[in-house]
Amino acid sequence: MMNKKIIALLILFGFQSAAFCVSAEPTQAYEGRRLFVSYCQLCHGLDGKGAGPLAKRLKISPADLTTTIRARSDTVLKKIITGVGRQTITGRDRHNIISDSMPEWKDIFSDKQLDSLIAYLRFLSSSKHGLMGDPVDGLKLYQQYCQVCHGEYGEGDGIMTSLVGMLPMDHSNPNETNRFSNDELVVSILNGQGKYMPAWEGILSRSEVEALVSYIRLLSH
Repeated sequence: MMNKKIIALLILFGFQSAAFCVSAEPTQAYEGRRLFVSYCQLCHGLDGKGAGPLAKRLKISPADLTTTIRARSDTVLKKIITGVGRQTITGRDRHNIISDSMPEWKDIFSDKQLDSLIAYLRFLSSSKHGLMGDPVDGLKLYQQYCQVCHGEYGEGDGIMTSLVGMLPMDHSNPNETNRFSNDELVVSILNGQGKYMPAWEGILSRSEVEALVSYIRLLSH
C-alpha cells in the first residue's frame, strides 16, 4: 500500500514539477555566480584569484578575491564595486582601495544584484570546496530529481519527507555539506546512502552529478 502511495505521489509530482520549478527563485550565491561569470571573471579569473584572461592582456593585477574581501563588510564591498563612497577617516575613494583598474559598476548592478554578487564572493573566500561542475545545469537537475525530498532550497523539507518520515541532509547548512569532499558527495549520489537515498548511477552521468554537487555548494551560501 505504501509503495503504491509513493508511486502515485511521484507521478503527481512529475506532472506538477515543471510549473513548480519555474517559480523557484535562485539563491543569492547562485545568482551571484552568474553575475560573476558575466562581468568579473574576465579580470579576476573563474576562481577569483586575479588571473583572468583580460587581466593578462591588459597587464593589470586584479585583487585576489579569495583573500581580500574576508575582513570587509558588505557595505564596504558595495562601495568598492560601485565606486560610490569614501573611507570615513582618510576620505580616499573606497573604489580604488584595491585596484586603480577596477571599473565602477554603479550603473550596472541593482541593489539586489550587488547582494547576490557579494554572496558569491563570500562563497569564493570561505568555501572549503570549489565548484567541480556547472551549477546552472545542477539547478535544473536538482529541481528534477532532488527537491522532492531535499526541498526547493535544500533545507530537507521536500514533499516526500512527511510521507515516509525521513530526514534528508540539509543542503542549505554548510556545517552539514562541508563535512564531505566533492568526490564524497559524488559517490554518495551515485551509489545511494542510507535507507532512503537512492542510487542515481545509470540515471545520472558523473558529469551531471558533478553539476549537482556544485549547485549544492551554492545552496549553503
